[in-house]
Amino acid sequence: MAGSLMEVLLVFGLALLCSGASGVPTQVSYDSNAFIINGERRVLFSGAIHYPRSTPGMWPDLIRKAKEGGLDMIETYIFWDRHEPKRGEFDFSGNLDFINFFKTVQEAGLYVFVRIGPYACAEWNYGGFPVWLHNLPGIKLRTDNEVYKNEMQKFVTKIVNMCKEAKLFGPQGGPIILAQIENEYGNVMGPYGEAGKSYIKWCAELAVSLNVGVPWVMCKQADAPEPMINTCNGFYCNTFKPNNPKNPKMLTENWVGWFVRWGGRKPHRPAEDLALSVALFFQSGGIFMNYYMYHGGTNFGRTAGGPYIATSYEYDAPLDEYGNLNQPKWGHLKQLHAAIKSVEKILTNSTSTTKEFGNANLTTYTNAATGERVCFLSNLNTTQDAHIDLQKDGKYFVPAWSVSILEGCNKEIYNSAKISTQETVMVKKPDGAENRLAKLSWQWTAEPLEDRLDGRGDFTEPKLLEQTATTLDASDYLWYMTSVNITDRAWTNAILRVNTTGHVLHAYVNGKLVGYKWADVGGIFNFTFEKNVTLNPGINRITLLSAAVGLKACINYGAFYDTNTTGIVGGPVELVGKENATIDLSSNLWSYKVGLNGEAMELYNVKQPNNTRWTSERLPVSRPMTWYKATFKAPSGTEPVVVDMQGMGKGHAWVSFQTVTVGSTCGNTYEGNTLELSCQGGKTISEIQFASFGDPQGTCGSFKKGSCEAANALFVIQKACIGKEACKINVTEAAFGSSDCSNNVIKRLAVQAVC
Repeated sequence: MAGSLMEVLLVFGLALLCSGASGVPTQVSYDSNAFIINGERRVLFSGAIHYPRSTPGMWPDLIRKAKEGGLDMIETYIFWDRHEPKRGEFDFSGNLDFINFFKTVQEAGLYVFVRIGPYACAEWNYGGFPVWLHNLPGIKLRTDNEVYKNEMQKFVTKIVNMCKEAKLFGPQGGPIILAQIENEYGNVMGPYGEAGKSYIKWCAELAVSLNVGVPWVMCKQADAPEPMINTCNGFYCNTFKPNNPKNPKMLTENWVGWFVRWGGRKPHRPAEDLALSVALFFQSGGIFMNYYMYHGGTNFGRTAGGPYIATSYEYDAPLDEYGNLNQPKWGHLKQLHAAIKSVEKILTNSTSTTKEFGNANLTTYTNAATGERVCFLSNLNTTQDAHIDLQKDGKYFVPAWSVSILEGCNKEIYNSAKISTQETVMVKKPDGAENRLAKLSWQWTAEPLEDRLDGRGDFTEPKLLEQTATTLDASDYLWYMTSVNITDRAWTNAILRVNTTGHVLHAYVNGKLVGYKWADVGGIFNFTFEKNVTLNPGINRITLLSAAVGLKACINYGAFYDTNTTGIVGGPVELVGKENATIDLSSNLWSYKVGLNGEAMELYNVKQPNNTRWTSERLPVSRPMTWYKATFKAPSGTEPVVVDMQGMGKGHAWVSFQTVTVGSTCGNTYEGNTLELSCQGGKTISEIQFASFGDPQGTCGSFKKGSCEAANALFVIQKACIGKEACKINVTEAAFGSSDCSNNVIKRLAVQAVC
């Protein structure tokens, strides 16, 4: 639908409840080598799942898969703008019910890491701040400003008190054992000067005063005051050191991928690289690691930050946007978690030494009391593999850019570059038979524009207003309307010139659309619109529609981001005539209207009675400011279902229903490991398209035989897997028979199966 009048994404999940914690009080402390939970020394794995980016029906399944993936904890921000959309008016219903979300986490037997902020960034609209803050007299955000601090303290205290009333903090028997105040402030603190330093001190004092009984962290805050724990965010945090040597080394955001902008490519971080960063972090003394994101989910409604951040927030996470396993990333990390957990007692009760060993660094953890050891071998050369001889502890092949974990320092139990888990290829299937899709009928109606084109608004000002302050984020759209009296025929033909910091501009003169323009996705979000226009002698109406595509949130990540402007504020808006003669309309009397008439009429609400005439005649294409609608039956089954918005921007809507399911699955692992293959949603393995044990080449979808292989690989895999939802294969010569490979070949198994 033109103008993005309605954007819809529906996600359904299978709700599966897990048995969980019993409500026994949890005492949490720490030292430099461990988190100490009820006296037990631990390393912890956590993953971000943001409750407003999924539906309550999805929560149990997402949390269950996170637990099965080896996580101990779920992390989320608290989103102030969603909970207090108007000052003093709160909403904790539906997918904003974070209390229910935390209880669901506890039922699954996991802990919670709550990041109250209340600034989130998170590629979220306005960084998670409610826009009404913007208009409070005298306010300055994220600095030592009494107006802002008063509002922040009220909100943070309310959230903490809600958690206390629900008995959700660890000492109360709840799942919350870690909390965060502020968020990534250290990187932008400099321009705030002394006010920034005093603000961060005040944040720490506020956190302590809330008396929650669990540790508090500040990420990217090198000068975090005690008892705040400063932590690292990034792709690699192995060189990070806490500002207090008594504090644990924590990675609060390991970026598993990245967000997507409109029209941009989907970012991808290989499982091998992500696993390397985790293993390297624990090799260097880390004891807590949180994935950002573990499930990215969906920016429902108008929550996407901006400008131009996509509705999908999949983030190349271990669980995809719809909650499916993103393989091999999910499985490869699961094996890494298991390997580190198997040596947890040694890591948390030992001292370590590191030395260069050939092309690799060897870090040895030794428990002085028991003599138990665990070693990490890291090869950070990006192109050259390493062959390491540890003498009595054995010889090891460490591929370029990888880390090996050696149990007892003499047995490799994991290598970050050697993937032995399956790989899946997701496919989208149109719902139902083709004839059902053929029956999908569309209706349309034009956005009512008469009042806007006539210049009738709700209020007037003799200046050009800033869009955020005017709309208070109630709509993406703000109409600017004025008139000009032309008394000289020399102005019949002119250029309309508009300078704007909005993201999209539509211009109408005397009731006709003369053009539109949008800011470059990757550039600075201001531009000049210029168009030849025809003016009439006498009164001429000029109507400008400014549209935002997400308020500045992560362009929000910077000092004083709240002072950035949106819309045609200040302009100038000019008419340019012959010999560059100019009429400046910026100080005209402007009439304003927030939003679209169709929004106010709730044309999207089938239960809302209105007098709108919908028609199916001559369905228009490429027509601006048009509403479209169709009716359909909900797809059957339990697989994730979405409304596919491929091709939609601030323009046309092409909608089709598709189910996302595993189409094919691949495995690729070295000799001596176990390969697991599985389908989802109750499907079984129906065909083995490729199987080779030797030196197969290529990747999933394009495997081919290498120079050598065992003859029985295909038969062995078919016998073990076909007709089953899941199967395991020990990758050994005994299982597949001898191959014709030379002793110099490191044999591996490659399989591609169909679900």
